[in-house]
Amino acid sequence: MSSVKVYEYAGCSTCKKALKFLETKKVKFQKIAIVDQPPTKVELKSMLQFLKEDGGDLKKLFNTSGVLYKEMKISEKFPTMSEADALDLLAKHGKLIKRPFVLGKDFGMVGFKEDQWKKHF
Repeated sequence: MSSVKVYEYAGCSTCKKALKFLETKKVKFQKIAIVDQPPTKVELKSMLQFLKEDGGDLKKLFNTSGVLYKEMKISEKFPTMSEADALDLLAKHGKLIKRPFVLGKDFGMVGFKEDQWKKHF
């Protein structure tokens, strides 16, 4: 089994581009449906650490343009939400997570920015 996990959503055009990119680069990966099986809290914490090392923060984990994000009014709740509460919420609702969500043994990335991916893969 590959050490690279790609949490994706089948209806997401960005995810489709990312998967095609990985296939073109012949990267072995495990594709996981993010809605059916969201990342665990441990995986979310790992990703958050990778994001912080790269100058990011907790908000980078959220799919801020998603319908569920807006329906749940997360933008209003976020300023007073604890990190633990945010991670609990993300672990329960895959549609709240920015995708694709890619975790490797010693790296993590959310979203698909081809130039960033080219540097890594």
